[in-house]
Amino acid sequence: MKSLENHQLQTASGDIQAREFRTSWFRKLTKIREFTILLVIVVLVVVMAIMTPSFLSVDNIVTTILSIVMTAIVSVGMTVALVSGGFDLSVGSVMSMAGVVTGSLALNGMNIWLAAIFGLVASVCSGIVTGLFIGKVKINPFIMTLGMQGVIQGVAYVVTQGAPLSVTGVSNSFLFLGQGNILGIPVLIWILAVIVVVSDIILRRAVSARKVYYIGSNESAAFLSGIRVSRVKVWIYIFTALLAGISGILTLSRFSVAAPTAGQGMELQAIAACIIGGASLSGGEGTVLGALLGSVLVGIVNDALVLLNVSVYWQSLVTGFVLIAAVTLDVLAHRKKAS
Repeated sequence: MKSLENHQLQTASGDIQAREFRTSWFRKLTKIREFTILLVIVVLVVVMAIMTPSFLSVDNIVTTILSIVMTAIVSVGMTVALVSGGFDLSVGSVMSMAGVVTGSLALNGMNIWLAAIFGLVASVCSGIVTGLFIGKVKINPFIMTLGMQGVIQGVAYVVTQGAPLSVTGVSNSFLFLGQGNILGIPVLIWILAVIVVVSDIILRRAVSARKVYYIGSNESAAFLSGIRVSRVKVWIYIFTALLAGISGILTLSRFSVAAPTAGQGMELQAIAACIIGGASLSGGEGTVLGALLGSVLVGIVNDALVLLNVSVYWQSLVTGFVLIAAVTLDVLAHRKKAS
């Protein structure tokens, strides 16, 4: 009898330990920002599939994914800027300018690939200027990138006279970037995958990239430890501008149109995606994977609004609310940590 009671007690104890183990693992998973975002994405997809069956159609899935690619590429660069304690409001304008420079040069007889190089060079130059003024002159990132946003957007409008450029007659190899498939998967997705994997490895593994986290966590301590903060910041904004430029050129390849408004609002979507993905406006936090998942969530929300016949004018309103909510949660989380 006693042995039976002991066996029952051991069994009950084992069941309790198993439940506690499963619960503790689930709690640990829910504390991982990326896992939480993934859960939200799954729930949102299920809800939208129930509300609008066309949400899971092949055409809609492909369209949504391709629209997410540009935001995700820009968000990867924005994540690095946020990790360093800054941000870049000029990414949308850089994206527009890169496409416009490439398109206008191609229309004037230049080889499209050479024109694309000039578009990237223009993007990098804007990043150098931004980085130098923020890193060397110590201008506030908000003021500097807001000013650069106006300057670069102005360049795009001057080049196009405010009208989109229809870029025709370019090589099929260039159009393949935005319109082709490899193994049945759009080339744009392959490009995004390469950018995400390489950027993630560099940001997590490279010793030089870890300096970005040190600067974002405590810039003064990073400087006193021997890190050349100004130089690192220049490279950060070069990287951010380069990815924005790549996104602009890929947009041109996809639509064969160079519009001065191609990147309009991209800065808010990128910041929202990064904050949702775990980056902090306080600096020192953020991952490339988080930026990718944040971009997916923002893209699905935008697609849901379209399928629900919500006016396009409401989309920016919703993005703004999402950004405010994400920033508010970030601030509250940091206050909780501080207390």
